[in-house]
Amino acid sequence: MKCRITGAELTDVFLDLGHAPPSNSLITKESLSDAEVTYPLICYVNPENFYVQVDEFKKASAIFNEEYVYLSSMSTSMVEHARGYVAHITQRLSLGAQSHVMEIASNDGYLLQFFQQNGIPCIGVEPSKGAARFAIDKGIETITEFFNESFARDFVSQRYSLDLILGNNVLAHVPDLDSFLKGVCIGLGPQGVATFEFPHILNLIAKTQFDTVYHEHFSYFSLYAIRDIAGRYGLRVFDVEKVSTHGGVAENLPVPPGIRASVAPTG
Repeated sequence: MKCRITGAELTDVFLDLGHAPPSNSLITKESLSDAEVTYPLICYVNPENFYVQVDEFKKASAIFNEEYVYLSSMSTSMVEHARGYVAHITQRLSLGAQSHVMEIASNDGYLLQFFQQNGIPCIGVEPSKGAARFAIDKGIETITEFFNESFARDFVSQRYSLDLILGNNVLAHVPDLDSFLKGVCIGLGPQGVATFEFPHILNLIAKTQFDTVYHEHFSYFSLYAIRDIAGRYGLRVFDVEKVSTHGGVAENLPVPPGIRASVAPTG
């Protein structure tokens, strides 16, 4: 397996969980007697930057589709987390009616609704059409496509650059990080900022959170890996915060639970 970031051949196994069925592949009553398809669930680590990854056995387009079942609004804690994030980032970046915000993997609009309520122009990008419909019903403009370099180039040429791009728990779900991060660079305006929240791999280790390892998560990040990855695309990490999502508060542990990293173009 080759590293998605450096292209180096990976041979060091970080975690081997044998074989497992694809995540969220729910079995119907009619198929209970059928043999279930499983794939290897082995994580490899790049010793150069401590980036950990799982191979891509099921295409992202086959996961995030019309039948994708997860809706963020089902979690009251995630909705409250989103409300707090919007209040924080609005003040931090002085966002207002002239600003432009995009959320990648916006799901059912659970977060963008708070930008909308504050009169801040926002748009979602959500490939799962079932989830996107809920956001559209709330009056939140949502594009049902995957975010990548080509998407960002078309969007900026046809519309505008962005003051804020956010992706909460999305980096782990991206198999083509190269195209994704190039898209972020293209989409940001000269003073634009991108924020990403992701589970911290040290917390996965310290709390033995092996149940967070599954095929839908292609990547597992440390802050060290994020800083290395961002630098390769002309982005710099300028702010880091611990967040209580993605594994809970790490009480009595010298490691952060989840991380929110803010990045901006180096130029």
